[in-house]
Amino acid sequence: MTDFIQGVSGNPTVYVNGAFVPLSEASISVLDRGFIFGDGIYEVVPIYHGQPFRMTEHLNRLDRSLAKLEITPPMDRQEWLDLVTGLVALDTTQDCAMVYIQVTRGVAKRDHAFPNPPVKPTVFAMLAPMTAPSQALREQGLRAISLEDNRWLHCDIKSVSLLGNVLAKQAAVKAGVDEVVQFRDDYLTEGASCNIWVVKNNAVYAPPKDNLVLEGIRYGLFEELCQEQGIAFHLEPIHRTTVNNADELMLSSATREILPIVALDQKAVGTGKPGPIYQRLRQAYDQRIAALSAAKLGTVA
Repeated sequence: MTDFIQGVSGNPTVYVNGAFVPLSEASISVLDRGFIFGDGIYEVVPIYHGQPFRMTEHLNRLDRSLAKLEITPPMDRQEWLDLVTGLVALDTTQDCAMVYIQVTRGVAKRDHAFPNPPVKPTVFAMLAPMTAPSQALREQGLRAISLEDNRWLHCDIKSVSLLGNVLAKQAAVKAGVDEVVQFRDDYLTEGASCNIWVVKNNAVYAPPKDNLVLEGIRYGLFEELCQEQGIAFHLEPIHRTTVNNADELMLSSATREILPIVALDQKAVGTGKPGPIYQRLRQAYDQRIAALSAAKLGTVA
């Protein structure tokens, strides 16, 4: 295991329960409820030019997920920010990275019920390289297949219990495509690890923020960008027929940012090329990232 860590990642320093340690020395109990039950939540914060992107929104979602699992936050806002910036400071060579944060209910006797009294939550965090979407992906787009969404009914919790997402992603791998577009009772939900956006008649549509989808951080960002660009933005149930006849399809996530889907179930989406709404949102997204660099250099407040 140590050879694998050193060979692949260079054995970086990570955070575990109050201490910064080499990854090869990081450990938790096998009785941790995150390991036994998947009883925990996580966040992935993109880092550009040494600065977290949409940090407040990530912390808001982290708080929401913890509250829904009735886990008392182990840190306050400033402590979370200090943890993220502390990890980033350990490796200033990465211009594009991500911080992974995981919080589980903690270590307790194996019992489905919550420990009573509560135990101390387990906190793990690490900085990892993140590769921004290549120019080829931006220009050529992605291919996807449709899939029935058979996950649980609390997809709004960013849970470490991701078996349904893993199986969905593997379905894409087996089909030789990049992503899946999932439907529940013929209505759009999301991808394996991303939100899906539909463009029709120059307007952007996405499923409502309910228990059937994870509210990606880009939900709020897309609404802001659409408003800036004068693009109509709607959150509403989207039938499979609308998706199949979309002018454009896009996906978004922390690590893939925003990318076009140009084929669904071997059928071209729109013209089969990245569309004009995607191009406008992509440019606006890039400007937000560039602003972080400018802010770091002191040219933007």
